[in-house]
Amino acid sequence: MIDPVRQRQLAELEEVEIGHGILINARNELYLNFRYLDVALSSFVFEADRTGNVLSTDGFIIYYQPDLLFSMYKSSRIRVNRAYLHMLFHCLFCHLRGKGNRDKILWDVACDITIESILDSFYVKSVYQHQSAYRREIYGRITAKRKVFTAEGIYKDLTEMNLTQEQLIRMAGEFFVDSHERWDEEEDPKVTTQRQNQWQEMREKMETEMESFGEENASSGKDLLEQIKAENRERYDYKRFLKKFSVLREEAEVDPDSFDPIFYTYGMTLYKNMPLIEPLETREVFKIEDFVIAIDTSMSVSGDLVKRFLEETYGVLSESESYFRKVNIHIIQCDEEIRSDVTITSQEEMKDYMEHFTLSGFGGTDFRPAFEYVSGLLNKGAFKKLRGLLYFTDGKGIYPISMPPYDTAFVFMEGQYEDISVPGWAMKVILTEEDLNLS
Repeated sequence: MIDPVRQRQLAELEEVEIGHGILINARNELYLNFRYLDVALSSFVFEADRTGNVLSTDGFIIYYQPDLLFSMYKSSRIRVNRAYLHMLFHCLFCHLRGKGNRDKILWDVACDITIESILDSFYVKSVYQHQSAYRREIYGRITAKRKVFTAEGIYKDLTEMNLTQEQLIRMAGEFFVDSHERWDEEEDPKVTTQRQNQWQEMREKMETEMESFGEENASSGKDLLEQIKAENRERYDYKRFLKKFSVLREEAEVDPDSFDPIFYTYGMTLYKNMPLIEPLETREVFKIEDFVIAIDTSMSVSGDLVKRFLEETYGVLSESESYFRKVNIHIIQCDEEIRSDVTITSQEEMKDYMEHFTLSGFGGTDFRPAFEYVSGLLNKGAFKKLRGLLYFTDGKGIYPISMPPYDTAFVFMEGQYEDISVPGWAMKVILTEEDLNLS
């Protein structure tokens, strides 16, 4: 007589063998179409989880419920392939690092829409699936607001849609593939860091490999490449970034770093009114003095975003640690020609400018007039030591060819710009809505 316990164990082992085989076959089939994913695809190990009824991952392991996986495979192996890629892309785009202060349900849906939009852009047999009319409608509503789909951007869009519970349930069901419960599990911070570094390194290598494959993947990987580029861009602390444009100068201010109070006190005690050392009356500080802020006022740039950008920049510049008592900041508005130039020499003038701020222009976009205008100011001696120019824009314009004698940065809003033609000598800064306190 066969031991029932042993029989059950053998059946479970057979299920595991079959389940692993299905996932390995999916991985191998994906290899053939996505060579740039070779390292990422092989980063998972597999584990059967009979306690649940969904697929999930923690960034290291793909967990599957055997009966569910078998059912998916029987209906269509494409479903398994897409589920594998879906979980892989969650890891690559660092969705597992957590929702932060966001609503969990909306964040989960935003992450799923982001990933499914990538999969739906692949016109290859191993993952292609016909899109429902409802899914196309959702993509259309989001595309109207942003060019590059990111979980953060879509989350903001969802919050603005004011969805009813029924609408949210329908949307979640449309894009649901895997459980995200393992994302929120508490773990050793070292393990979390290891996981993030591992996927970040793979994502950076992917960008290089995708660009090297070139036209072969132009039709099926364009959306993915755009999202990879967006995710790989360095995230700047805007305050720290502005310090790139600061200059070293002495100010009439006590320098506590060069002053030893022990010798001062000892001298005053010993000689009554004769200190052995006195604090320096000046200190060297890095602050922003001569500076240019150029604003793209073409039809394609939002006035509200421009104002928030200026408010944030003003907030940074007006801090005592960044601001000279006397400054020389030119705020230039320009579309295809110079529309205005306001010179700011004090915090009071900056505050007045912000209170009465208006945009002018709304024509086409040409960045060259602003640079030519600044060159004219330099020739006239309008600046003592111009260190930099910030140009807030969506990037859709004609750039100058020659590098100016000062640092230049083009500042874009995440998901609302084109940076293909930005010259190599210019810095690129991508601000998120969180940077401007819009989220």
